[in-house]
Amino acid sequence: MDEAIRQILFFVKGMWSKRWIGLVMAWLVGVLGMAVVLRMPDKFEATARIYVDTQSVLKPLMSGLAVQPNVDQQINILSRTLISRPNIEKLVRMTDMDLKLRSKEDREKLIDELMLVLKIESGGQINLYSVAYRDSSPEMARKVVQALVTIFVESGIGDKRKDTDTARKFIEEQIGLYEKKLQEAENRLKDFKVQHMGQIDKNKDYFSAVGDMANRLEQAKMELKEAETGRDSLRRQLQGEEPVLLPDTPSGSSGMVAIPELDGRIDVMKRNLDALLQRYTDKHPDVLGARKVIADLEAQKRQEIEARKKASGDKGYSSLNNNPVFQQLKVSLSEAEANVASLSARVTEYQMRFEQMKGKAKLQPEVEAEFVQLNRDYDVNKKNYEMLVSRRESASMSEQMEATSAMADFRLIDPPRVSPKPVAPNRLLLLPLVLLGSLGAGAASALAMSQLRPTFLDAHGLREATGLPVLGSVSLLKSEERLARERRLLLLFFVAVAALVLVYGGAMLYLFFHISI
Repeated sequence: MDEAIRQILFFVKGMWSKRWIGLVMAWLVGVLGMAVVLRMPDKFEATARIYVDTQSVLKPLMSGLAVQPNVDQQINILSRTLISRPNIEKLVRMTDMDLKLRSKEDREKLIDELMLVLKIESGGQINLYSVAYRDSSPEMARKVVQALVTIFVESGIGDKRKDTDTARKFIEEQIGLYEKKLQEAENRLKDFKVQHMGQIDKNKDYFSAVGDMANRLEQAKMELKEAETGRDSLRRQLQGEEPVLLPDTPSGSSGMVAIPELDGRIDVMKRNLDALLQRYTDKHPDVLGARKVIADLEAQKRQEIEARKKASGDKGYSSLNNNPVFQQLKVSLSEAEANVASLSARVTEYQMRFEQMKGKAKLQPEVEAEFVQLNRDYDVNKKNYEMLVSRRESASMSEQMEATSAMADFRLIDPPRVSPKPVAPNRLLLLPLVLLGSLGAGAASALAMSQLRPTFLDAHGLREATGLPVLGSVSLLKSEERLARERRLLLLFFVAVAALVLVYGGAMLYLFFHISI
């Protein structure tokens, strides 16, 4: 502790020995600092406040119908990115600052300075923003703040319109692409259905159709078997009866000859044909089969007539049988023969269809898988297309809503205003700092000089510096004249220091009263 105190006293005594150098340095720094502070140009601050109202009555009413972006977030991002180089370049042109610039380097320097000094601050939860700028010219400060407010408002409106137009254009392009995809998918689906007609049924699968056809074939075979059994029974009942021989007729009049067995069958088949024509077209397999049976029966009738003519010779008579039961059996047999022929044609047609469907059944899983894939692609394209059309309508509604009522209303709460008095520099604060700096510079210079040209102030310091024993010391006895001279110098020193402080105090009083007035 004693050593630390001894070191401090050593430095203090050294500084005191070089006090006049420190005093000169303090006055030099003080005068220069005061001159710099007093010659600093005044700065006037222009400010403005903007309120962005993002609440609209239409927002809750149009919820779910129109696209509503997060306007609060957009405005917040806009305020943070407002001080950007493109916007500052636009501000320089709006305020005519570029007219005083001589080179591109000056322009870049001015833009960099403006990006550092321009400020836009948020008011916290509410969308209240403050814009401030300081300049030596009050009018220029006001112009800069006005230009920045204009850029802020225009950027908010312009970006929203640009985003809406861009989104609408993108949706239109996607709708056009999906229209082409949908048309191609529809054409592929149509061609596939035409190529595999009959193998695709939305209500049931192909194997169910094959099963239905097999059931219909079995049912037709059963009905044919029943019809053949009935026909054979009628034939057995007619066995042993004498055939009926009809009188001879002139050639070409076979249609007038009655053969009950064949006539009954032909009559039944014609009635069946009329019933089929009421339900089907001329090309239906049942219709074609019935007509074929009728043609065969008529040909058989003609052959029967010719055979009977040859058997009877020229006698011109025919055997007659007037038994009504016999005649009724003949008519029933004819009807049974016609029914058997019709069922035979039906069984043949069903058998052909069944064989065709069985042949295609091996390829049916591939056909159904391809149909499902085509249907899935079509459904996906259709769903995306309908969704894009819905989004386009939402975008159109949003655009109309923005045109009717702006999503964000920019309100200028405080228009650009310049402070009547300079806000910078704060000379009342700078002058005391400069005074303390000048005193510190004086003390530092005195300490530095004492260390550059050190002297021994006592025997202890000499002993420590040389490492030699000090036997004694001789004191200086000062005369009265020397003591008076030292007292005058000391007084002069304190007067000089006080004068420096008083000069600064007077300057501060002058500035205080000047600012107050």
